[in-house]
Amino acid sequence: MSATRILVVRTGALGDVVHTMPLASALRRHRPDARIGWLVERRLAPLLRGHPAVDDVLEIALADWRREPFATATRRAVASFWRVLDAFAPEIVIDAMGNHKSAALAALSGADRRIGAARRDRREPSSALWISEPVALVGAHAVDRAMSLLAGLGISDRSVDFGAAAILRGPPAATATPPVLIHPGAGWRNKEYPPERWGRVAGELAAARGLEVGVLAGPGEEELAAEVGRAAGGAARVVPALTLEGLAAHLRGARILLAGDTGPLHLAAALGTPVVCVLGPTDPARNGAYGAPESNVAHPLPCSFCYKRLDAPKACLLAIEPGELVARAGLVLDRVDSR
Repeated sequence: MSATRILVVRTGALGDVVHTMPLASALRRHRPDARIGWLVERRLAPLLRGHPAVDDVLEIALADWRREPFATATRRAVASFWRVLDAFAPEIVIDAMGNHKSAALAALSGADRRIGAARRDRREPSSALWISEPVALVGAHAVDRAMSLLAGLGISDRSVDFGAAAILRGPPAATATPPVLIHPGAGWRNKEYPPERWGRVAGELAAARGLEVGVLAGPGEEELAAEVGRAAGGAARVVPALTLEGLAAHLRGARILLAGDTGPLHLAAALGTPVVCVLGPTDPARNGAYGAPESNVAHPLPCSFCYKRLDAPKACLLAIEPGELVARAGLVLDRVDSR
């Protein structure tokens, strides 16, 4: 008898993929003989290669295809993707995104069982039409809400395992990793703590703790990182992290990471690196560092946790002073040192 084929659909973004990893780990624990695949954006595929719970990584490049939908290369890439999906032939799909894109992919996979969040819990409620087995999400944090989808398979286990020991394992970073890292970038501009304030955080931390501070610069973030470095007055240096493997190497080598609600912060937390997370438009209970509420810094206002993408940081984020982040980082570092 062939193994049951289960496909997880969570194409992006980095933090969301990280938050869904415990779901795959629980699937592996309870369905050890299943063939587990994961449908993910090509740029994030390295994150899942080598994950102990994932047998097959099915890559998709929707953003690239949308840019040149009629190009010959695009048509060939789409045809290749459908061949891969058809060959995997999932019997069960778990839609871990809750929008039309993921639900349509689940339906187009041909799977008879398509498990996903119930209408009221979906990012795009009408996409529930594509789902054959809706599940009411429970829990506050994104990790717990993703895990609750397992109820559709009769799995109640909520033990969280990111599989971090095996993911993105590679050589040490090409350049030395400072013990303190700051990542100033974010997917939404209103989640970006101002670079001049990060510069003050870097300067005060370097002075108070005597530790070197680095500013992580992902692709396209070089100038933002340089701006933080200039604001730090020489107390911080830019640390390029242009690949996922390079990012993970630096995160593993650091003593602490300070950042907003971003993929690198959630990856760091999953890898076991202590973090300080500064939040404004997103709720720390749902999007903060998982399992470490003491690492989250937020000043709730009547307009906080709006989940709106805006073009600049607003009062919810600006209410947090650099000194508060420095103090919280000191507490986290002291806790780590005491161990």
